[in-house]
Amino acid sequence: MNVSLTKELEKLVTAKVKSGLYHTASEVVREGLRLLEERDRLYQLRLEEVRAEVKKGLGELDRGEGRPLDVNHLKVRLRNDVRPRSGRRAK
Repeated sequence: MNVSLTKELEKLVTAKVKSGLYHTASEVVREGLRLLEERDRLYQLRLEEVRAEVKKGLGELDRGEGRPLDVNHLKVRLRNDVRPRSGRRAK
């Protein structure tokens, strides 16, 4: 398999090999792909957690266990809990 890299990524790979942490460019690319796979796995786990929380909340609402929305509390939670992820835009 041949892969084309931008000049910036090529420089990064070369620097990693020169640092002695990796013996070859292939090792650097494999490590990058392993990290990408791990990030995707963690994203999916977090998505499942959020879906479970939403399902739980909807069940509570269905049972009449809801409470009025505290907008100020929500704003604080959003500021503290939501962090932009690498490669994804914050909304």
